[in-house]
Amino acid sequence: MKDSKHSGRLSNILNQSNIFVPLVIAAILVFLAVGMLMHNNPLIAMISFLLVIFAIILVYVAFRLIEQELNKQVYDLTDDIQTIENEILLQIPLGIILFEEDDTIRWMNPYMQNYFNSSDTLGNKIDDVDSVLSDIYHQLKERDEDDVTGHPISWDDHYLSVGLLEDQNAMYMLDITEYGRIADVADKNRLVIANILIDNYDETIASYSDRRKSTVDNFMTKQLFAWAKKFGSFIKRLDDDRFLLVTTYGELMEMEEDRFSVIDTIRETTSKGNFPLTISMGISYQEEDDEAPDIGKINEIAQSNLDLALSRGGDQVVIKIESEKARYYGGKTNPMVKRTHVRSRQIATTIAQMMQQNESIFVMGHDYPDMDAIGACIGIRSIAEMNDRKCHIIIDESRINSDIEKLLVELRKDEVISESIISPQEAEELIEHNSLLFIVDVHRPSITTAPKLIDMVNGVVVIDHHRKGEEYPENVLLEYIEPYASSTCELITEFFEYQNASSKSINRIEATTMLAGIIIDSRNFTLRTGSRTFDAASYLKSCGADSILIQEFLKEDLSEYIKRNELIESVDIMPPYYGIAAGDDDTVYSTVTAAQAADSLLSMNGIVASFVVFLREDKRVGISARSMGNVNVQTVMEELGGGGHLSNAATQISDVSVSQARELLVDVIKKQSEED
Repeated sequence: MKDSKHSGRLSNILNQSNIFVPLVIAAILVFLAVGMLMHNNPLIAMISFLLVIFAIILVYVAFRLIEQELNKQVYDLTDDIQTIENEILLQIPLGIILFEEDDTIRWMNPYMQNYFNSSDTLGNKIDDVDSVLSDIYHQLKERDEDDVTGHPISWDDHYLSVGLLEDQNAMYMLDITEYGRIADVADKNRLVIANILIDNYDETIASYSDRRKSTVDNFMTKQLFAWAKKFGSFIKRLDDDRFLLVTTYGELMEMEEDRFSVIDTIRETTSKGNFPLTISMGISYQEEDDEAPDIGKINEIAQSNLDLALSRGGDQVVIKIESEKARYYGGKTNPMVKRTHVRSRQIATTIAQMMQQNESIFVMGHDYPDMDAIGACIGIRSIAEMNDRKCHIIIDESRINSDIEKLLVELRKDEVISESIISPQEAEELIEHNSLLFIVDVHRPSITTAPKLIDMVNGVVVIDHHRKGEEYPENVLLEYIEPYASSTCELITEFFEYQNASSKSINRIEATTMLAGIIIDSRNFTLRTGSRTFDAASYLKSCGADSILIQEFLKEDLSEYIKRNELIESVDIMPPYYGIAAGDDDTVYSTVTAAQAADSLLSMNGIVASFVVFLREDKRVGISARSMGNVNVQTVMEELGGGGHLSNAATQISDVSVSQARELLVDVIKKQSEED
């Protein structure tokens, strides 16, 4: 095809008279010269030679003319192509922007210009023209050379496929709005399943008359059905206290924008009506890449999310799928007491049976343990002893605070307890795959005393009073997490009465340690304190718990007292009512000192929530957070990788300075304040 085109172009050139005539004359002269060469006359031979020379000149001239004509046609063709290219560049629905080396906009085609409200774009930097487009441009520049084409983005009301030609310093955008809207509709129509539970339903209405119970049921049903209708969702009552909600991802996003106001409405209305009920929701949805929804799997994850919401105290919503982090809404109130003596007895009996079936028992708390963690470990060791089993307490004595040092000195006066305390290294040598490992006062593997041990055993038993987070051991045999309890020591103290009646009771130092754990975590019986907290404390006092000795443990050094005041003096008030104190980047503070500083700040007028940012001994930055219960400091700490309770939480951050951690904290507080 190409050859025919080239031959056609050549024939057109040869048909031109200024080229054709010289070639014909040259051919005639050559024929004459050849004929004349047949004569022997020297004159004729000379004339023949001259004719050949003249023919060569004519041929040369003809070919020069051919070259000129060819060049002219090439130039004309190039000009035509450039004209067409320019026209296409101006008319094609493809946005093109050329940049200078300093990211100044050098040129853009008219199609691209239509995307801007102002024509004042040329000569300006992309950062000053459009912030969204600037972010896209810089992100593309930071990508690998092989990864700068065909990236779908959303810009204003448009969906675009964006690419970058780095060598030409040009960015192009293809409008794929039609396809983007189709994809957006498909995304918003993803299946969502929510399991809804009325918290404390049975306990609340147990004493109600049939008429009052009917009124409560009608109210709850009316509220939930009206809320579901508002968001175009289907809801079905499955039981007295259970509902199933089916909706789409688009409606779920609107519910999240509304921040699930129905849970606040129900809580506030039922509280005023003297039938305090709250609701919890576990929500999951179809993964973005799933072509067809696995309804069974979605519902299973939704139920798991509901369990997580309940373990965090209820009155909240947990949204999570396998590929994403959980999102939490609500949880603004302190959890209501849900545990019963039946539940405690069941757990105590199960623990006793597990101990009797296993002679290799270990227990550990969290890194840098406090009184509650050590007291809980002592309590588990005592229960093991009541069941004629030996239990090893794992403590890393290189990572303890001064109050725990004093406690260990006293504990080691008891030879049996002293022999049971081992280091993480000793535990690694002694522990076996079928050993029974207890984790107390913590449920996050990464912050336990010896995280390696969790993977070395077949399963673990978790006993904790902190609100459950996403990080959790995979090999849990038994879980007892009650976030409403004052402390883990309170939970374990209740187990004692369900042990073998003939077994001995705990001794003085064991009771003292566990009571110290309750006192510290309840802040002298002022936070998360219920009747069962005092029952546990009363039992420990009857076993000889020494309050004076506890005060000795809690005495602080003068240097620590001065450091605590230094932290308090550094406080800044962040409107409307947050007190944020931060130590120097190079000054190390103990976790106890920081916690005491946070407690002290909370007692000041005008401060409803306090945060203390400090450098820990392990060179990580710690944040200790406190509130009176009307600010959820747990969610703030969770954003920074920590956790805890609504009114008492903490986190540790690696690879940042104290001042950087403070900025991260301020950003999280601002973000949550805007959402609220």
